[in-house]
Amino acid sequence: MTISTAESCTGGRIAAAITAHSGASNYFQGGLVAYQNEVKEQMLGVPAEMIAEYGVVSREVAEQMVKGACHLFHTDFALASTGYAEAWEGHEVEIWVAWGREGDVHSMCLREDFGRVKNVEIATECVLDEFGKYLKMIHDPFAGNEFNIA
Repeated sequence: MTISTAESCTGGRIAAAITAHSGASNYFQGGLVAYQNEVKEQMLGVPAEMIAEYGVVSREVAEQMVKGACHLFHTDFALASTGYAEAWEGHEVEIWVAWGREGDVHSMCLREDFGRVKNVEIATECVLDEFGKYLKMIHDPFAGNEFNIA
């Protein structure tokens, strides 16, 4: 299993959290901080038309960042983030995190405002937690279900 990251508003914190664990070099291939739209487009294959239609802070862009990171780093899985980590210029806090693999990407939006630093910390923890749940689910699809197959 190999993992990569594509980050905007988390600024590399997802990659840092992954590499803080001993043995990460066995599965972590690399990460890209794609803060500018041009980097998302050129390095991660996010179409400019997608950004124009949905906005750079959107489910669609976050999910494409996962696919783009998988492609760029030749990994099985990727985690991504894009968002407004604090309110500014008429935008409220909105952080999209996404995880998965090229053919199976999931995402969620975080909108509560605890201040920029805490918002980024929460987004980082959230995507790592959701990715962990996702891995457990794909390896044991009945884990956590309330029914038993007898």
